[in-house]
Amino acid sequence: MPTTSPSCTTRYARPSRTRSHPAASSSAAPSAADSTSSPWAGLDQAPATERTRYDIASLTKVVATWPLIGRALDDGLLELDAPVRDFLPTIFGEAASGQATIRQLLAHTSGLRAATRLDHYRGADAPLHELLCREPLDDEPGTHRYINRGYILLGLVLPYLYNDRQRLDQLADDLWRSVGMGSTCYGPVAREAGVAPTEQRINGAPRIWGGVHDDNAALLGGIAGHAGVFSTPTDLARYGAHLLTAYSRDRDGLGQWLHASMVPQVEIEPGLERGLAWVLAHGGRVAYHHGWTGTSLYLAPELGRYLVICTNAVYYGPARGRLGPVL
Repeated sequence: MPTTSPSCTTRYARPSRTRSHPAASSSAAPSAADSTSSPWAGLDQAPATERTRYDIASLTKVVATWPLIGRALDDGLLELDAPVRDFLPTIFGEAASGQATIRQLLAHTSGLRAATRLDHYRGADAPLHELLCREPLDDEPGTHRYINRGYILLGLVLPYLYNDRQRLDQLADDLWRSVGMGSTCYGPVAREAGVAPTEQRINGAPRIWGGVHDDNAALLGGIAGHAGVFSTPTDLARYGAHLLTAYSRDRDGLGQWLHASMVPQVEIEPGLERGLAWVLAHGGRVAYHHGWTGTSLYLAPELGRYLVICTNAVYYGPARGRLGPVL
């Protein structure tokens, strides 16, 4: 029986056909922290369905931050090749990382420091955007290195563009509701059967369940540009279909933004390139992104196909060494 501990649900589509395949390995035995003495005992053993909510981790980058940046560009509030510091509260003096452009942040070519430990900023007097912008660079701009801090900065930019009238989660919620993604939100979400638990980091302690798995996003209250979103296979499938439709019409802002984002910006490795946010494969005909927790979204716009994969692969701990690429 498919369960949320651990679990996997996939959805894929081609023209006029959508299929869903809940799947999982056998149910894990409850830990001591999830024993029958807990009011949540057994709930993390619930069957996984198309409506199970997963922490989608870095899929946040393409499900929240990337479309919101596209909307801001369409609204004339951003310029792709302008420094990020131009769209944040004033920073006086040198700010090496603040010179990174919006394009570079989206394409992971900014040269910003790769290690991101927001806990090192605890107790600092300066606001987070200034602390990030004043950090020295690790690499020459133009070098590809996948990092989170660029998207953390973009997540700080977005509310400021709209005069702080809405938080990042509110901006994203408006976008998701317009697509019909009624189960997608920033966490935390309820600790309940319809939510896939993630990792138990300390033996005997409660496992992360309903709270964001990413440490830096957790320090930001679960609302960040790089991680923090929870979604379902059904909602992500709806999002994938929406992107394919927008791409095929190429008339509205989102369709044009997806076309622009599938233009290669830099080579990652032979056969793979980075567009704006998305990884590009098969000569730029496929765009995809992964989330650390075990989630993926693939788009093949010319074929009108998408693939959604939702798992809680970190249920038994860091899963990077045990997961292989689909392509």
